[in-house]
Amino acid sequence: MKFSKKATLGLLFSLTLIVAGCGQKSASDANTASTGTSVPVETETAKLNVQVSFYPMYEFTKNVAGDLAEVHTLVPAGMEPHDWEPTPQDIASIEKADVLVYNGAGMESWIDQVTGSLSNASLIQVEASKGINLLEGGEHDHHHEDSEATEHDHDHDHDHANEATTEEHDHDHADEATTEEHDHDHDAEAEAGHDHDHGGLDPHVWLSPALAVKEVRNIEAGLAQAAPEHAEQLKQNADAYVAQLESLDQDFKAAVTDSKRKDFITQHAAFGYLAQEYGLQQVPIAGLSPEQEPSAAQMASVIDFAKEHQVKTIFFETLVSSKVSETIASEVGAKTAVLNPIEGLTEEEIAAGMDYISVMRQNLEALKLALNE
Repeated sequence: MKFSKKATLGLLFSLTLIVAGCGQKSASDANTASTGTSVPVETETAKLNVQVSFYPMYEFTKNVAGDLAEVHTLVPAGMEPHDWEPTPQDIASIEKADVLVYNGAGMESWIDQVTGSLSNASLIQVEASKGINLLEGGEHDHHHEDSEATEHDHDHDHDHANEATTEEHDHDHADEATTEEHDHDHDAEAEAGHDHDHGGLDPHVWLSPALAVKEVRNIEAGLAQAAPEHAEQLKQNADAYVAQLESLDQDFKAAVTDSKRKDFITQHAAFGYLAQEYGLQQVPIAGLSPEQEPSAAQMASVIDFAKEHQVKTIFFETLVSSKVSETIASEVGAKTAVLNPIEGLTEEEIAAGMDYISVMRQNLEALKLALNE
């Protein structure tokens, strides 16, 4: 008897289902035979796929997630993240992710365009700086010590960190915490004279340990939204890491209380939040991006400041050229030292097992020396 091709395919499909069913029954029977009762076969819970923009977001996210997620950093190690742009491969990785964590405040200039092009409607987006009072970028020179803080302009201004730690994560409400629409009017900011990549805001909030705590709590909320069954474990992980950050914060406060001076010269304007938190004065050579070349007038202004205030240390960074800092140091008879904005780790730092906490403690020691010369 002849069978049509359609019938043959149907028969093969039916046989496949029968074999699969038998296999499942056999496994179940084996389980029943060994225990006397029918017990479901346990399956390992899949880990969250989390993509993060750059190093501090990785560090904060990994400490909250622990073993519950695979955390991948988009900006490669050793690369300066301010002007980094994602490749098609990076965008494909974001498309497949469960969670995307980014700093916000204009640090990731690509974020709106990339996320607006995604088809992954279930992707949870976590803006770590949400709810933090952001500093205006402006000129970021030492004449603007009283930079006015502005509230992060979003639709929802309640404390999402508390949501993560004191109540169950309602999916609709968590969506408000982590996937809100970005309503910054970048065009208006540009017309107002803020023509740099950060949209007029200083994004370097992670350099204040106290504000890093808020970023960690926002990340906790986003991960708990993605995996509500693990909310308690995520809270425990976050609590443990926050304790380290709070200890670091207290050490910074103690170190600067009785320091001889309160001003320090940096390669670019990355330390505004740290300075504000501890009553210090940042004097940046360049603007918000380390790639910006200072003008001759800016160089002269910093040199005059260093001479007038007898500054003996000029700080530089690890991911960009130190040439400008060295030039100023030579001009005023000062030495140079590293003050790390932790925008990424070098290969050497990674090999040495460095992380956010250890680098910040190096920054603390460097500042202690410079502020007491």
